Amino acid sequence: MKALTQAEAVEALRAQVAEAADTSGNPLLSLSTEELAEKAAGHKLGVNVNGWKNPFPAANPKSQLNQYGFAYWHDSARFKAWCASRQVGKDFNSEGEAAEDCTLNPKHQWMIAAPSERQSLDSLEQGKMWAEAFGLVVDDYEEKREGLGGETLLKSAEIRYSNGSKTVAVPGRPDTVRGKSANVLLTEFDFFEKPLETWRAILPSITNPLRGGEKKIRIVSTPNGKGRMLDKIFNEEPGATSKMVWSKHLTTIYHAVLMGLPVDIEAIRSALDDPEGWAQEFECRFLDASNVLLPYDVIALAESFEATESWSLDMAGTTHKTFLGIDFGRSNDPTVCWTLQKVGDILWTREVLVLEKTSTPDQERILSDRIKAASKVCFDYTGPGIGLGDYMVEKHGQWKPSEHKLGKVELCTFTSGFKRELFPRLRRRFEAPTTLRIPVSRVIREDLHQMQQTITNGEYNYWSPRTKSGHSDRCTALALANRAADSPVAEVSARSLGGRPEPGVGGVWERVRGLIGL
Repeated sequence: MKALTQAEAVEALRAQVAEAADTSGNPLLSLSTEELAEKAAGHKLGVNVNGWKNPFPAANPKSQLNQYGFAYWHDSARFKAWCASRQVGKDFNSEGEAAEDCTLNPKHQWMIAAPSERQSLDSLEQGKMWAEAFGLVVDDYEEKREGLGGETLLKSAEIRYSNGSKTVAVPGRPDTVRGKSANVLLTEFDFFEKPLETWRAILPSITNPLRGGEKKIRIVSTPNGKGRMLDKIFNEEPGATSKMVWSKHLTTIYHAVLMGLPVDIEAIRSALDDPEGWAQEFECRFLDASNVLLPYDVIALAESFEATESWSLDMAGTTHKTFLGIDFGRSNDPTVCWTLQKVGDILWTREVLVLEKTSTPDQERILSDRIKAASKVCFDYTGPGIGLGDYMVEKHGQWKPSEHKLGKVELCTFTSGFKRELFPRLRRRFEAPTTLRIPVSRVIREDLHQMQQTITNGEYNYWSPRTKSGHSDRCTALALANRAADSPVAEVSARSLGGRPEPGVGGVWERVRGLIGL
């Protein structure tokens, strides 16, 4: 066989890439979610049901791409949107396309915007990894923050490459994206605090070709309710005069697994244990609505460098009362114990204790010391927390005035109704900035910002996506601590009364009932 010239080999590869990226013959794209789920049940992991093969040789970084990511990457449309499940490589593929563009086109610029600082920096790191795989050399890296100190809010992070290209990552807010003229990747755009305001701020810069040439726009996200950008792109008919015609890609978890992603669907579903969360996060269904519970500007009202994440129990004296919120976790999530101390009218954060992969006996020992020093505790009595909660009540007494129990520990079961009471109360506490102080911490800020208020069938609920950093465990613990601080604390405990009082101590019991408002 005659050897191909270099030009012929390049052209042959180009033809193979075009064929591999063509989605018109992919039978999976015409199936319903139910049909996909049935087909994925029992599917051998890591195998492409279509028999698709990546045309790139192993030495090429793009040889790692699965069929759905390959098709998205090689779609050269100017306006491109990807509605995709969690865990299928949205950032991995999107950042790869941007990095390749920076490599092939010197002095190109990309701006990456994400809902949070953590996500923006994670996306930037993915792009840096791809750029280095393509042979680009990083010349410089710079972070800009609001105020002083490494824990203050990120304004931008920028990587400059040796060929003059650069990538800038910013939190997805109107003030951080405004005025930047660059190709744009909006990752998890449906979860931005103010998506419509951010879109208005960015649109003039990316649609004007006189500012550095024509720009590409990439919107990549898991759905976050009806009426948002992704819903409008995928489910509304474009206007007759609209010139922004979107090239649309849909990848549910079933599509991804059937096209070669080695992920155990049932393991994820059982770990999530949330039908609504599964439908939105993995099946890409558009639920009614969702909003951030605590926007960054609301969190900032309570941040103080005088609030602390750790302290000595010796400091938990009797002068000022302390209140605990304990969100229990064992394997998938950490346990978080948040300590608030009331000084005057202000609730000061004294400790944010995080116990990761700690045995239940060890947790009992560590938490009991803190409960003993506290005035009131709200304990997560849901799922794995039930057993330890029973033990804590036996040891420290239960707070349940309706049953004449006036101990320290209130057992809190996370029903929808309970969450509708718990989290709005926390939001109101933040909006009264003189009454709460929390540490200036990126980890805490991101955890608080992650909690979502959802609306389904006209009813509110509260939900947080599970990430490698947790499941808004700090936010839940703080909400519980806030509840403990808001609840009346009896000066006479159930233990001092010997449990439910006999008739002979009726006078004492009546004074206690009056004190706690029963």
